Amino acid sequence: MSNYKIGLGVTGGIAAYKAVEVMRALQKAGCEVRVAMTRHATEFVQPLTFRALSDAEVIVDDYDPENSDPIAHVNFSQNIDLLLIVPATANIIAKFANGVADDFLTSTYLASTAPVMIAPAMNTTMWEQPATQRNIARLRADGVHFVEPISGELACKTVGTGKLEDVENIVRQAMSLLVQSPKPKVQSSDDPSIDIGPWTLDLTGEHFLITVGGTREAIDPVRFISNHSSGKMGFAMAEAAAARGAEVTVVAGVTAVEPSTHINVVRAISASEMHKAVSERLSDATVFVGAAAVADYAPANAADAKIKKDGRETMTLELKKTPDILAEVASRRHDGLIVVGFAAETNKVIDYARSKLEKKKLDIVVANDVSKPGAGFNADTNIISILTADSAEDFSIMPKREAADKVCDAIIKFREEHGR
Repeated sequence: MSNYKIGLGVTGGIAAYKAVEVMRALQKAGCEVRVAMTRHATEFVQPLTFRALSDAEVIVDDYDPENSDPIAHVNFSQNIDLLLIVPATANIIAKFANGVADDFLTSTYLASTAPVMIAPAMNTTMWEQPATQRNIARLRADGVHFVEPISGELACKTVGTGKLEDVENIVRQAMSLLVQSPKPKVQSSDDPSIDIGPWTLDLTGEHFLITVGGTREAIDPVRFISNHSSGKMGFAMAEAAAARGAEVTVVAGVTAVEPSTHINVVRAISASEMHKAVSERLSDATVFVGAAAVADYAPANAADAKIKKDGRETMTLELKKTPDILAEVASRRHDGLIVVGFAAETNKVIDYARSKLEKKKLDIVVANDVSKPGAGFNADTNIISILTADSAEDFSIMPKREAADKVCDAIIKFREEHGR
């Protein structure tokens, strides 16, 4: 008996061939996969490919004479634990968002009671179009889950966000969502007969507490001190950990991006608010990741009213140190807690990161040179080095979501080697 039944929807984009790999990976994870395709998808991959690999009928049209079930969109949708769309074009996203049901796949979406996960793939301009983003926002509000596209070279030879996420990460996120499903199957995923491959939920049982984004320190009710942190790397860490089975709580400051709906987020704008939020939740955590860019200093005396510039050529601010959240977490760690810090530097990156590791008694430090192209704030990619007391590993440029998985790998390895 399979763990879960998945309806795999394939739409007409150049990345349609990747759906074959997704299907095979899900099968290796013990899932039964049924495939539905749009007519345009069949121009990229023949239904026969999926039929041969799934040993099941592939549905393109309810009313095709060869279709054995004239109301397949109902029966298909009512017997799955997840509807997964790979790849999802801008067109199918628009149809889903607006309730259009003009083919088998769109009718299946409307008839489905199972969770829905969408992995978009399209040109960067199409992805960033306000119409597309409105449709995505509407679907998110409807409870649809998204596997965010990544930055890379697209089929049109341009470089930007819109590339289909890696197969491994799509499957990880799908399996994570299924584990949270209220419809578990009889057979468990630890059945030795099932090869669930590298997308194993290897962080199951861990509880990640992650700080994300920048903080704002008030000068007066109008002005503040802050930094350029976007929160992209921190949210990528949250997505990676959740996709691999961890329970995740994010304490987020100011961010330029929004988290996925299945991530538990607590907002904390200032350093003191973030310190308080972390302190209240630390006892439940098994892994702490300090990915936020917390202000080191804040105005000693924030004004109650807007400071006027009349008669002022200069203004002097007295600053006071803010709580060192990362150092405090490390100093008061409880048994089993792994503490991970981030070091965003502009020179002597490894030296400063190594110093941070030692001075704050951290287990792992993730270092990056934010002055390098593709590794700075607001970028979709990163260039990282992962340091422990006895090792250092450098990685070339990669999407932040992939970099987050590298950090998760390091956490697992640390746990195995050190027992905490």
